[in-house]
Amino acid sequence: MKAIIPAAGLGTRLRPLTYTRPKPVLRVAGQPIIRHAIRTLQTAGITDIGVVVSDITREEIQHALRNVTGVEITLINQHEQLGLGHAVLTARKWVGDSDFCVYLGDNLFEFGALPFVEHFRAERPAALIALVEVEDPTSFGVAEMDGERITRLVEKPKNPPSNMAVAGLYCFTPEIFSVLDGMPPSARGEYEITDGIQGLIERGANVVGQAVKGWWKDTGRPSDLLDANRLLLERIETDIRGTVEDSILTGRVVVPPTARVTRSKIVGPVLLGEGVIIEDAYIGPFTSIGKGSIIRAAEVEHSVLDEGASVESVHRRLQDCLIGVRAQVRGDRTMPRTHKLTISDASVVELV
Repeated sequence: MKAIIPAAGLGTRLRPLTYTRPKPVLRVAGQPIIRHAIRTLQTAGITDIGVVVSDITREEIQHALRNVTGVEITLINQHEQLGLGHAVLTARKWVGDSDFCVYLGDNLFEFGALPFVEHFRAERPAALIALVEVEDPTSFGVAEMDGERITRLVEKPKNPPSNMAVAGLYCFTPEIFSVLDGMPPSARGEYEITDGIQGLIERGANVVGQAVKGWWKDTGRPSDLLDANRLLLERIETDIRGTVEDSILTGRVVVPPTARVTRSKIVGPVLLGEGVIIEDAYIGPFTSIGKGSIIRAAEVEHSVLDEGASVESVHRRLQDCLIGVRAQVRGDRTMPRTHKLTISDASVVELV
């Protein structure tokens, strides 16, 4: 069984972070989102993975996937972004006659892809769709159910037939390609995967839904990235190998060999990257700090700092922050009480 990860889009809902980098390479819990997706598929026994990229995203995606081991990754060019159905059809030649999974790489599942892949392999329907119960189904593809069988699937309906939304993981036999090939675009001008699945249903094919167990997170907005970081940091175990001097570390904290913590307090779960320097600082729970970053004379919690970021001389606590690659936050003693920041790559913010 193969897998497709669509990664050609620009992630406009995550701007300004995605002005300089595509969404799948943004980091949560110390890794690009797409690498979490790769690991999820690998755990499900899928090691042949095609990543659909655009001319704009290809270089960054390729860089994020360097040194990935245990899987074979093929980059598949999608020169026009015409919807998820089009992205899947673009991978048709690569998929061949194999069954395959489509995993939206910005989605995270507490129990991963394995429950869905096992169910699909056991019963081999034409399609198996992960479904999650949501409060507002109008922003999703929505399933109408008869037992576990899906009888109708509609995209972003004004009058939803249920509150069971498509959750970003699909398993297919190659039959889906015969529906997608020649299918007209939707009113939005895109080739919707939900229309392709509905075509299977209208043919009488067996299309089943499987409810997500545990948490599910779509990392489409900045607040979702912070929440995903929190959920993933819940899994870490204490691993202190770096230099810790005159400091207090409580809870689950990861300090890699080249990181240094001096005269500071860290309350986990906290994940430090290689080469991180923490001096005269407080790092609070649910914070991940990327490789080579510096936090000096500052307080940070429930935040994500990417590689090479720095926060120095900020005398009020930073909370719920997303700070991009090489971004800098500097302050002095006239700070307001709190700050909430979403800062893109290579930015410089001076708080005076």
